[in-house]
Amino acid sequence: MLTVKPKFSAVAFDLDGTLYPDSRLFLRLVPFVLKNLRLMKAMGKVRSRLRKACISEGSAALADCPCAGDFYLHQARLMAEILGEDAETVREKTERLIYRGWEPLFKHITPFSDVRETLATFRRAGIRLGLLSDFPPHAKLENINLAEYWDAILCSEQTGRLKPDPASFLELARQLETEPHNILYVGNKPEYDVKGAVAAGMHAALILPWWKKRPAMNVPFFAFSDYRQLRDYVLH
Repeated sequence: MLTVKPKFSAVAFDLDGTLYPDSRLFLRLVPFVLKNLRLMKAMGKVRSRLRKACISEGSAALADCPCAGDFYLHQARLMAEILGEDAETVREKTERLIYRGWEPLFKHITPFSDVRETLATFRRAGIRLGLLSDFPPHAKLENINLAEYWDAILCSEQTGRLKPDPASFLELARQLETEPHNILYVGNKPEYDVKGAVAAGMHAALILPWWKKRPAMNVPFFAFSDYRQLRDYVLH
C-alpha cells in the first residue's frame, strides 16, 4: 500500500477513446462502416435522440425514463422506424454486427501508454476503480487485457440512460460504494463525460491530445494528455 493520501476515494473511467486511442479502432472499422452505412447512421441518430430524451430531472427514478426496461428493444424500434424494417430484425442485426461483431477487433488494440501502470498504482494506493461506458465493455476489456482492475463495471445501457445523463454516473457511484464528491471520472468527451460527471456531483478529468485546445466549459475539470500526468494529479 502506498503511503500517499490520494485526492479521491475512487477513480472511474470511460472506455472508448479514454483507455485506448479510438483512432486505432476507427481505421479497422472502415470496411464495416462502408458495408453497413445505413445501420450505423440509424443507430447514431437514435442514440442522439435518446441522449436528449433521457435526461434525468432531480431525483427522477430510472423507471421514469422512456427507454427504461428493455433498452435494446426500444433502441431497435426507433432504428426500425428510420430503416423501414422490423424491430426484431434490426435488434438482431445490431447485436450481431455492432455489439458482437466489433469485439474481435479489440484483440488488435493496445491501450494508451502508462494506462496499466496507472491503474495498478491507484489500486495499490487503496483507490477504488470503476468503469462506465455507453457500450458493453466486458469483452473489450478482456481483449485489451484490462479486465482485472475494476471494482465496478457499468454499461449505461443497463440503466437506460446514456451519457451525459447523471443517473448512470450515480448508479456507478452506488456500485463503487463511494459518494460522488469523492470520485474522479475520466473521459474523452467534454459534452458527455465531463458534463455528466459534474452533473452527478463528481469531479472530472479529460484526456486531451497535446495538440488539441482545451475546450471552454462552464464546469471545472482537469485536462491531461499523458497518463503519468493523471497519476500525479490524483496522488499528489
